[in-house]
Amino acid sequence: MQLPIYLYGQSVLRKKAEEIGPDYPGLPELISNMQDTLEHAEGVGLAAPQVGLPIRLFIVDLRPLTDQEPSFSGYTRSFINPKILEYSEDTEILEEGCLSVPGIQENVARSRKIVLQYQDIDFKQHKEVFEDYVARVIQHEYDHLNGKVFTDRINPIRKQLVKGKLNNIAKGRVECTYKTRALR
Repeated sequence: MQLPIYLYGQSVLRKKAEEIGPDYPGLPELISNMQDTLEHAEGVGLAAPQVGLPIRLFIVDLRPLTDQEPSFSGYTRSFINPKILEYSEDTEILEEGCLSVPGIQENVARSRKIVLQYQDIDFKQHKEVFEDYVARVIQHEYDHLNGKVFTDRINPIRKQLVKGKLNNIAKGRVECTYKTRALR
């Protein structure tokens, strides 16, 4: 089932998300619904706050990029209670967009390598190194769990230039091909 994606301006996108435990109700169904939502919206990552839930969960699905990067074939993962333990000093600037901030793409500097501790759907603990594009997507989604959106990380001058667009998104004045929830 597709869930509405909360747009820029919704308070849940600014809250620090809470950890969850194995007793979290309906977790497998939630992850399945988030996957359906992500596929329909044609994105590569989705955090629980983007569907209105202030919990520490995000999913990554890089399969849509398989044509550009064959190693992304079959790459779909769920990350529960993640914590980035290390960020490399080596960074890269690339253009990013966000399903909660439709129609805006801006350059963002991110670490090229991170060390992430997280739990899988069975709440088994993992510690893993992620690099390059996968690390970027994880950092983007991780920001959502900490109440940040990618426009918080852009050059202040660029932020001023997109301020009007951000205000329009917050008011629901934006066209999307997926279900959304804007401020009322």
